[in-house]
Amino acid sequence: MGGMSSPRNATPHVSDVTSDGAAWLASAGAYPRSTLSLWEERPDAPVVLPCGSAFDVVSAPAIFGRRMLDRLWDDGPGSGPVAEFRGRMLLFAAPGTAQRLPSLLDWEEWGARGREDGRRGEVPPLLCHGAGDAVTVPAPAGAPPRSGSRWLVAPDTRQPWLPGPEILLWAAVRAARAAVRISIFPPADQGAKVYDVSRRR
Repeated sequence: MGGMSSPRNATPHVSDVTSDGAAWLASAGAYPRSTLSLWEERPDAPVVLPCGSAFDVVSAPAIFGRRMLDRLWDDGPGSGPVAEFRGRMLLFAAPGTAQRLPSLLDWEEWGARGREDGRRGEVPPLLCHGAGDAVTVPAPAGAPPRSGSRWLVAPDTRQPWLPGPEILLWAAVRAARAAVRISIFPPADQGAKVYDVSRRR
């Protein structure tokens, strides 16, 4: 698990999807060739893709999702592909994660039951998208800065490593605990980290 880190005080960076990464994303849909053809013509076009086969997606509020991502890269094994879309962080995860993660959060009393009982409310509701769900993914070539859609860790291989439910539980719990200690005045450049994909597991 050790040896992975994200550089501090880095300059802003938006990753682009490689051709292998685009092929992996397209493989999630029923017509991958059509998706790739669309991207060849319009590399700036977001696409809706189904979850449950190539990947699941865990969607978190942007700030909490960033904290989860920081935990994964600073203290953990790194992450799979990660995107921002309309104020939420999309963490791509191993198929089956969407079904398992909510029950793990409840078991640890960090999920919905814990919030209802007023025990541990630091983990916000995480939206878990699995079989039968679909998500909009950013365009392979990135998007205009004001679109609210971009890759933070872009897919770069046809078989990317994807975290499972236990790893995302670990990241969520540590992000929640860290949030309690964070000042109400966060660092001005908190959105400026670069995640070194070459060092991902």
